[in-house]
Amino acid sequence: MEISTQKKIAVINDISGYGRCSLTVAIPVLSAMGIQCCPVPTAILSNHTEFPVYFFDDYTDKMRSYIAKWKELGLEFDSISSGFLGSAEQIEIVLEFVEQFRTERTLVLVDPVMGDHGKLYATYTKEMCDEMKQLVGYADVVTPNVTEACFLTDTPYRDHGWSRKELLNMAMMLRLMGAKSVVITGVREGNYYMNVVLERGKSEAEFIRMKSAGNQRPGTGDVFSSVLAGAVLNGKTLCAATRLAASFVKDCIKKSDELDIPHSNGVCFEMLLGKLMKK
Repeated sequence: MEISTQKKIAVINDISGYGRCSLTVAIPVLSAMGIQCCPVPTAILSNHTEFPVYFFDDYTDKMRSYIAKWKELGLEFDSISSGFLGSAEQIEIVLEFVEQFRTERTLVLVDPVMGDHGKLYATYTKEMCDEMKQLVGYADVVTPNVTEACFLTDTPYRDHGWSRKELLNMAMMLRLMGAKSVVITGVREGNYYMNVVLERGKSEAEFIRMKSAGNQRPGTGDVFSSVLAGAVLNGKTLCAATRLAASFVKDCIKKSDELDIPHSNGVCFEMLLGKLMKK
């Protein structure tokens, strides 16, 4: 059995060589927070899909063989985190991974990257939605945005005007599906964005508001979920981790605007990684 005092997290996501998202965000963010990030690639892309052209290599057929070697080596992880998954089979593979590697001390974080602005991504099918509902049931922490929370709970979507009671009810529904703790991200409230945190065993949610710093950019969700995962692994409460993640994303957006970083290039988080050290 491998023994280490450094925390290790298996992150299941794609690798996009350009554009600051998925594993190219998770690896440096988690490393800055003192955590060993162990990637399980779901696909290889030259750049993310908001660019007009891109190279794409689906890794589904290789994932089980890749994972089998980790099992053969007897590797253990303090946390397992999943991000964008491109097919129902990939969601099944993540379910298998959790069943194979989860121990009593393993924290499972699921970011159900399904859609935004009231619409599912073009790749998402009903079968994938049903599989994702199963995966949510395995999560210690699930972090849907409002669109994803609506699709997971069969709640009609709207882009504003959510009451706190409605948001709490949605979080409760996600917990009834099996998720132990819930963070509903990016709820628009005037000039603020709000994150709804319903922690394990609690009946009341915390509503964490942060003033908008600018327009949303690709990869901000990956930055948020990576910081949140690292903070929780480093001993912060889920509410404190959410505040740190939201604050860091806000700072990254502001810095990107200051440097006139093109929207498609995501957020310039690299220059701010020092803020995450020992936090």
